[in-house]
Amino acid sequence: MKRILLTLILISANATITHGGSPQSRQGFVDVPGGPVWYQVSGDGPGIPLLALHGGPGGTSCGLSLLEELGSERLVIRYDQLGTGRSGRPDDMSLWTVARFVEELHAVRKALGLERIHLLGHSWGSSLAAAYVLEKGTEGIASITFSSPLLSTPIWIEDANYLRSLLPEDVKQTLTEHEEAGTTDSDEYEQASAEFYKRHVYGGERPEPPAACNGAVWSELIYEYMWGPTEFYATGTLKNFDVTGRLHEIDVPVLFMAGEFDEARPETVRKFQKQVPGSKLQVIKDAAHASLSRQPEEYRRILEEFLDSVDVK
Repeated sequence: MKRILLTLILISANATITHGGSPQSRQGFVDVPGGPVWYQVSGDGPGIPLLALHGGPGGTSCGLSLLEELGSERLVIRYDQLGTGRSGRPDDMSLWTVARFVEELHAVRKALGLERIHLLGHSWGSSLAAAYVLEKGTEGIASITFSSPLLSTPIWIEDANYLRSLLPEDVKQTLTEHEEAGTTDSDEYEQASAEFYKRHVYGGERPEPPAACNGAVWSELIYEYMWGPTEFYATGTLKNFDVTGRLHEIDVPVLFMAGEFDEARPETVRKFQKQVPGSKLQVIKDAAHASLSRQPEEYRRILEEFLDSVDVK
């Protein structure tokens, strides 16, 4: 696979975000360990700001643009993690660690003056959110939303294996044959994987990406290095990732969310929820892992109700 090089000349900018001013989106770059990351701030509402973390690793924040409608209530901030999207793409494999991504998030918070925030992480973004508060503490964190969370790779793969067992026999056989042969980059493997994605990632045919995704390209390099070739086959550096033994340490309001047919199975997410005192779980009907893109209005409604309930305390 071709290594992704730094091909853009990026201007870094440190800017403290304040309430008020233009409701139009503001964007720029922040220097973090390893290079510059692109961020965008939307809205001008008076509530506690929401900082949203995208999935992957190697995904982009453009899908989180669907949260911008919450901007009338609060600032909505998203950023492309280093190495993907509109952020810098350094050619240094040592950067792709959970610890460095934690420091990156901390640098973004400090550069943008985000002293008090709601923190939302989707999928791998939940891994990052959990690792962040367990490392840095919850000072300034008003709440956490774990959306379709990856909190334990071993448990994730257990669920994936169960969901795989429900696939048609020919699909299962094709997946297994290529994984054993080391040919997961073949077209046949990709076509067989599509059945799993349709059921448990997209919740149907793959939705059209929002306009914000134009020009924001994900990093297959980081995804495969840290995770693996597919959502259900973990071979990367995250294969032993597990924070479930420390979830009870989280001492702020927590909302868990999952799609009805999510690869982050609602049954498993409920077990996580029971480990966090006072936390809540909401399952989004007729949705899978990509619940925000499949059911955006319901997703925003659930999230907004939770955030508002924390704001008034």
